Amino acid sequence: MKAVLDTCVIYPTVMREMLLGAARLGHFTPIWSARILEEWARAARKLGPTGEAQARAEISLTQANWPDAERAPNEGLQNRLWLPDAADIHVLATAVAASADVIVTVNAKDFPKNILAEEGLERRDPDSLLHGFWQADAIGMNALAAQVLAEANRLSGDQWTLRTLMKKARLPRLGKALTT
Repeated sequence: MKAVLDTCVIYPTVMREMLLGAARLGHFTPIWSARILEEWARAARKLGPTGEAQARAEISLTQANWPDAERAPNEGLQNRLWLPDAADIHVLATAVAASADVIVTVNAKDFPKNILAEEGLERRDPDSLLHGFWQADAIGMNALAAQVLAEANRLSGDQWTLRTLMKKARLPRLGKALTT
């Protein structure tokens, strides 16, 4: 399965690490565009003066780890597509150009399922997608979650529980599954 990751699921660190970890486990092939990555960098500005610089470093690492993930939609394709929020058309165009199966986003209202279906695409939220991967591969996803938790605890200096961390990352269903 090929999945375009919208900026809103790449920018939060824990969500991104869970999604890309699931991709490393072979559950899907991630796809994004240069514009999606640029939106990530710009969104990180709200973290303060070093936010964008840190995001750009993380983007460089992500690109190095996933050299085939970046796809460029052509302008003609973008001109023929429509979404309720014109600023999201580039995400849909990336998915169509890459022959993706799904767009992973938390932005349901701006990616109506009927419009995506016309292009042969599905919309999935990251929590349900990752929960499905856990159902298919509990051992791999549990190990991944343990790694993400350990890194979150190391970086924050806090002692998160897995369920609390996943809930904060807007992955409550996955968090509950991982701890039962």
